[in-house]
Amino acid sequence: MTSPGSSKLPKSARVVIVGGGIAGVSVAYHLTKLGWREVLLLEQGQLTCGTTWHAAGLVGQLRANRSMTRMSMYGTQLYAELERETGLATGWKKCGSITVARTADRLTQLKRSLASAKSFGLEAEFITPAEAGKLFPLMRTDDLAGAVWLPNDGKANPTDLTQSLAKGARMGGAQIVEGVKVTGVRLTSHARPQVIGVSTEQGNVDCDYIVNCAGQWAREFGQLAGVNVPLYSAEHFYLVTGKIDGVHPDLPVVRDPDGYIYFKEEVGGLVMGGFEPKAKPWDVARIPDKFEFQLLSEDWDQFEILMQNALQRTPCLESAEIKQLLNGPESFTADGNFILGEAPEVANYFVCAGFNSAGIANSGGAGRLTAEWIVDGGPSQDLWDVDIRRLAAYLGNRRFLRERTVESLGLHYAMRYPRQELQSARPLRRSPLYDRLQARGARFGSRMGWERANYFAPLDAAPARDTFGKPDWLPYMLAEQRAAREAAAIFDQSSFSKFLLQGREALSVLQKVCANQMNVAVDRMVYTAMLNERGGFESDLTVIRVAPNSFLIITGTAQTTRDFAWIESHIADAHAVLTDVTSAYGVLSLMGPRSSAILARVSPEIAAGDIFSGNQTRMIDVGPARIRAAQIAYIGGAGFELYVPSEMMATIYETLEEAGHDLGLADGGYYTIDALRVEAGRRAFGSELGPDETPLEAGLMYAVKMEKGSDFIGRAALQEQEARGTHKRLAMFTVDDSAVFPWGGEILLRDGAPVGEVSSAGYSACLGRAVVMGYVRSTAPIDTVFLAQGRYQLNIAGEIVPLTRLTRPAYPPR
Repeated sequence: MTSPGSSKLPKSARVVIVGGGIAGVSVAYHLTKLGWREVLLLEQGQLTCGTTWHAAGLVGQLRANRSMTRMSMYGTQLYAELERETGLATGWKKCGSITVARTADRLTQLKRSLASAKSFGLEAEFITPAEAGKLFPLMRTDDLAGAVWLPNDGKANPTDLTQSLAKGARMGGAQIVEGVKVTGVRLTSHARPQVIGVSTEQGNVDCDYIVNCAGQWAREFGQLAGVNVPLYSAEHFYLVTGKIDGVHPDLPVVRDPDGYIYFKEEVGGLVMGGFEPKAKPWDVARIPDKFEFQLLSEDWDQFEILMQNALQRTPCLESAEIKQLLNGPESFTADGNFILGEAPEVANYFVCAGFNSAGIANSGGAGRLTAEWIVDGGPSQDLWDVDIRRLAAYLGNRRFLRERTVESLGLHYAMRYPRQELQSARPLRRSPLYDRLQARGARFGSRMGWERANYFAPLDAAPARDTFGKPDWLPYMLAEQRAAREAAAIFDQSSFSKFLLQGREALSVLQKVCANQMNVAVDRMVYTAMLNERGGFESDLTVIRVAPNSFLIITGTAQTTRDFAWIESHIADAHAVLTDVTSAYGVLSLMGPRSSAILARVSPEIAAGDIFSGNQTRMIDVGPARIRAAQIAYIGGAGFELYVPSEMMATIYETLEEAGHDLGLADGGYYTIDALRVEAGRRAFGSELGPDETPLEAGLMYAVKMEKGSDFIGRAALQEQEARGTHKRLAMFTVDDSAVFPWGGEILLRDGAPVGEVSSAGYSACLGRAVVMGYVRSTAPIDTVFLAQGRYQLNIAGEIVPLTRLTRPAYPPR
């Protein structure tokens, strides 16, 4: 079966999109908007037949950060204008949305969201329960603490919207063919293979690019090309009523996250669904190919918790006609964020899938950004939260995904506190010191599957409570800080990602992808920016030249896949090979003023005197082992990083612990590292650094050598920005009120107006108050005079708190 106006399957196309749900047609539509014509979309059944047709159609705009909100805001603009362009209705209705709070903590969360919305440019306001009741008269409000009203949110008809996007794509020259199953992906035989075509039940199609928009089939389709798309289907429910008095199309969408539920109007009745805290995975060996326009069986037991809360919120449901309990499976990811971008395993293979039941709201923007990525070589904004390169191979494990999906579906409406950890499918990756640290009171968090000590507490201490205020673990963290600043602390940072780049052209590869001068002497360490074509940070990393043609690369735990793929993609035909050696080496960081004295007790080289100069590293003896040491401390001040073969980690740890016992050596966790690096003004990727931030804006031009004798990615963009000036600058502040505990994400005010958000926050034991960093933004170029003239404050859930700007890091003291 082919779509109206399409011809038989062509022999070639520039790009083949697999999947005819809303994501696939959005990518096709936006590719044609960027001028591409040889765009072919293949659907094994009919458009919308997978999960799109039974989506609820809610379209909200506010997301966790500025970049994701910007993406969603574009979607609402597109949906509002699409019918005029194509002549096909989309069902778009700007009815607004209300999110209500039952508890004090939820109210705090909503007030934080409200401040963010205004900073991001979204129209939003706090309203009372009575005002919420006027907007949605069927709602019980006497048990509510407050609500947030977003008047520009809305709803759409998923099928109509998809067909309208499809018509727009055809109008732009795309071809859409239904009833064709893609059975294989054809690749080159390079070290990193590249797309050359697809195989279908009706023959082969040559192409330069593939976009996997296969929805809940995306994981299995990805496996055909060796691409990891870690998602898992869960049974997902909503109820449809008959007509109810007082229900009309202009009623806003209502979300009651404390009850795990939402409501919207449909044909004079209500659609009520939600995200139960413990989901029901769809346990099938594989998703059936012909699961088209189908549903699963009703399960009132699973739906009971949602129904009970709905009856409390809208008592009219007690007497309403229940037309259907719809159970349509949808795919969910391990962290609740969707999956976009070029697959690290295969060049020119893109993914746009895993929307966690939010595909209607997000596919407009996601389709545009995916199209940009294909056409321009990268998206126009930071997509780290949804970038496929944030994921790792272990996430492809089916058991892991099933266990995590039980938890991750509920993340949509779960009460999310700062630094709250997911609990399912843990522990997985453990350092050789895990058991020892656990015996010492380590309380672990998880990062990229690694168990990492967040802080250390007495063994009999109660678990820390979730809170928006000062946390229970603060006294333990402050004690670790004092040890690190006054004596010494030891941190297990084995989860650092570590790569080895080798070959006679390894240096030329690094000179291209790194902005700093990489042609240094053997054993020298270089901290460098790694930039995109826009001059923004693809990553920041440390490189040690361990031999003339061999470089050890150390980068962040979460950046393993991202950085490996970025470097590997720029090797091309160069004589160089990149190897992930993360598991081969552990890292122990010994930091503090007594770190040298402790190391000198067990290392003859250190005892003999200072052997380090500049950014030099050395192989030294430590106890019975020989390891590489670098004299560096991420938290500022004195310290060492020790790169230790994994099998020697326990020995080195015990050796240092014994040597430092009487010198005040303490164990430390990642909460302490994070607080102290903020105090020292050290930036972190994913916080201060990302694809939308340049070294000029971040104050990290020392990690760039503009005239190093060879060109590097992002150099031209930096030169242009130097000439025109920057419109945002990273700044540091102390919070004047020592009782205030910011977590990050709070809104920065300059002279009473929002200018940005807190990127990182840490409570300083030295200062007895919090230190924060964040970008100050302006429509005009920003210089140091502009920064100095402002009066700064922090909006924390509606409370305005004075700040004092720091002209230099708080540590080390003058």
